[in-house]
Amino acid sequence: MNSRSFFLIKKFTFANFYFLFFIFLSIFSLHLFSIAEPLDIFLGPRFHKKTIWKGNRTVSSSIPILVMAGHADSQGIEGSGTPGEAVGVNGLPPMDNSVSDELFWNLKVMKAVVRLGKKKGLNISSYDSRVRTIVDENDFNTNWSVGSKFAAKGGYVLEIHFDSYGAYGLGSGLIPPLSKKLNNIDESLARTFGRYPLFFRGGLGAPRRNIRILEIGKLEGELEKNLRNIDSRDQTIEKIAEYIVNAFLEGINSRNSFNPQLKEDYIFLQDSYQ
Repeated sequence: MNSRSFFLIKKFTFANFYFLFFIFLSIFSLHLFSIAEPLDIFLGPRFHKKTIWKGNRTVSSSIPILVMAGHADSQGIEGSGTPGEAVGVNGLPPMDNSVSDELFWNLKVMKAVVRLGKKKGLNISSYDSRVRTIVDENDFNTNWSVGSKFAAKGGYVLEIHFDSYGAYGLGSGLIPPLSKKLNNIDESLARTFGRYPLFFRGGLGAPRRNIRILEIGKLEGELEKNLRNIDSRDQTIEKIAEYIVNAFLEGINSRNSFNPQLKEDYIFLQDSYQ
């Protein structure tokens, strides 16, 4: 074999190697992407403005958890929840004429979270007054009243929401309570879904009562289509519930603080800061 032939064979071999290696990486990357779909693709955009509070307290493995559906007692009055893009923009009929589409899905997710949470050993329950219009926000049957009492006894209260569509919505994320005692569950949910500011919009009614608000995502686009599509509805709801329950478990099972050290120049809210 002369030197020219050897050079051509060597060049061909290296070219084939790099070509096959590129094909392998492409297939492997696509496989990984299909296994672990990024949450942002599934639920849409997260709340994107900078906020730096941290949940940094451990919790008991048996901490009582109460899950509620946002807007469950404010139908037909101010604060009934978003109708969603399908109804509000595209003119489709609501899922249930008696409630907003947001509440319809809030209730579905609430039930799925409690069902899956119990299966995985969490001390978890739900509350729904089944009274869809309570004008007096201080009525003892409201989410706020029941959630506040539950939290005062040491429980963890989470209210499920879907954010508004279009420019009105800001995306998925946890809106924390107005508290200096944010814990590892708060941190785990924020890392999973996104992190709203501690004093979002000056402090909403639920956070002022030590109730967390979890915005699942904006009720629009692919997320809403997957919820409305009868063929993908159950799978979508179960997937959302799985993300929430897994975040609960991660926070509960973490025996160390996610963020034990406070930066020296932060003097506000020494335990959980914004």
